[in-house]
Amino acid sequence: MSAPALSPTTGTSSLTAAASGTASPTTTTASRPRIVIAGAGPAAQALVRQLIRTPFAGAITVLSNRDDAPEELLELAVLPQVSVRFGQPASYIDAENRVVTTADGMEFTYDELVIATGSAPAETPVEGAGRCLSYSTIDDAARLGEAVKDVTRVLGRRPLGILVGTGSAAGQAEAVLRARGVRPVRTTVRPAAVVPTIAGSVLPASGIVFEDGSSMNGDLVILAEERIARDELAATAGLATAPGGGIVIGQDFRSSVPGIWAIGDAAAYDGVRLGLLVASGSAASVCASQLLQATLARPLAAAA
Repeated sequence: MSAPALSPTTGTSSLTAAASGTASPTTTTASRPRIVIAGAGPAAQALVRQLIRTPFAGAITVLSNRDDAPEELLELAVLPQVSVRFGQPASYIDAENRVVTTADGMEFTYDELVIATGSAPAETPVEGAGRCLSYSTIDDAARLGEAVKDVTRVLGRRPLGILVGTGSAAGQAEAVLRARGVRPVRTTVRPAAVVPTIAGSVLPASGIVFEDGSSMNGDLVILAEERIARDELAATAGLATAPGGGIVIGQDFRSSVPGIWAIGDAAAYDGVRLGLLVASGSAASVCASQLLQATLARPLAAAA
């Protein structure tokens, strides 16, 4: 795979998977390849969907840190090829023996392990952040565009957007807003709170207030603040990480340790969060094809 493959416009794959859930080394036959995915966010879900479209004939286990069962995960959990373990986040990786342990002590053997634990806000959320639009990965561009379309229709004019943030995510968000016809006003000073609109309004927020009492008003508030990769698992397996956070991957999504891969915001490519470089669906397509090649090559290597 070359660097241009890491682009939001790529994303077809000839892969499909048939897998069943694994619970421990004693419940999975050694003849069936086992893929374990640590994480259950958008990148992990996209990867599972790609794998179940392939001739992959092994087992896929998803380790989720969520105790609840959102609809998108339930859709995967009901598939006979997939086992989703809710409330079982991965906490330790024995890379030599290819075993991942969850926070509750459950152990899962794997042939290939994919870390897709995502990212988290670098700072505590701004008060009222739930009323804002947000931008943290390329996947947010489409959702942001739809929201802008709705607001423009209601206002009957070009919206004024207050954009909060610094760094690459804010730069991308500004480009998306301009392309959608929004007049963005950007601030690098973090607000103390988001100002809600009047009751009954279809607009979620009307402005922001700073610590000194000053404010900025607009039709939309978009938060594009810095995020930190959830890469704590990297240390347990001795994986290389980028200076700014994130598991270092190559163009094929492999980490520095054999049998371990990373995708989504937990990964860093050329020092940048992967979510800022490529859409999750496109990344999942390429990663799935690489995983299939790896699982096919392992039995051949063993036979040789």
